[in-house]
Amino acid sequence: MGEVLVGTASWTDRSLLRSGWYPDDVADDPGKRLGYYARHFPLVEVDSTYYFPPSEANARAWARRTPPGFVFDIKAYSLLSRHPTKVSGLYKDLRPDTDKTNVYVDDLPRAAVDEVWERFLGALQPLQEAGKLGAILFQFPPWFHISRRNKQYVLECAKRAAPLRISVEFRNASWMSEENRAETLDLLEGHGLPYVCVDMPQGFPSSLPPVAVATADLAVVRFHGRNAREWESGSVQRRFRYLYAEDELQDWVPKIAALSERTSATHVLMNNCYQDYAVRNGEQLAALLSRANVPLASP
Repeated sequence: MGEVLVGTASWTDRSLLRSGWYPDDVADDPGKRLGYYARHFPLVEVDSTYYFPPSEANARAWARRTPPGFVFDIKAYSLLSRHPTKVSGLYKDLRPDTDKTNVYVDDLPRAAVDEVWERFLGALQPLQEAGKLGAILFQFPPWFHISRRNKQYVLECAKRAAPLRISVEFRNASWMSEENRAETLDLLEGHGLPYVCVDMPQGFPSSLPPVAVATADLAVVRFHGRNAREWESGSVQRRFRYLYAEDELQDWVPKIAALSERTSATHVLMNNCYQDYAVRNGEQLAALLSRANVPLASP
């Protein structure tokens, strides 16, 4: 049985800074915020790396500002997970000569893509060396449906990232349909890749069922809220504006307990990052897990 680590998908979200969760002497000091967060949670997901590649300097600072045993999950850069990527977000020397605002991985020369991979992974080495790197989250886009080509791309991502570990989150329902579910889970389990379990609004083409399953010795659960009304609004702030009720979190306690029994670690991340919703629900879920005697990592 492995420990469960509970955290949130950001410690620097603007609405969190405005919410009052951080004390006044911490909220305005980037150097203090992460240390304060780490006194409350043993895990955090870095989502800014989806928009802009990380730097070694930042990774080194993150490692320095957190205690031993603290873990960072890192969201993969958008280009690498086949999302549209702002040209202005690319490394300056790799930006294509184009009038486009966004580009995709197939728009760049192979050598440029290889360089993006190398720099992205290289920047995470300070976390790896400090023993604080968890998984690199590859959240694939809604149009990334199950197919032979896309299955091979998932495996290519894992191979390129090795020896660093990736976790895999789908946003296209075809991967976990009744027809394809066993095939998807067999693929991930056969290559030791963690399937990212999700809690999210249902009834959309991007909806995945709230299935709790472990396909590796690490399990990952991400809570996106259940704001169905705003799920396809295009606004990140409105989409994740959802505060879970205690009974909704309680429903996941036996599922998370079962995951912990089959893995060496389980990462649970609240992605309802609106004001202090994620930290409130994270602390609430941790308390529920503790009362259920689920082995819980302490901050």
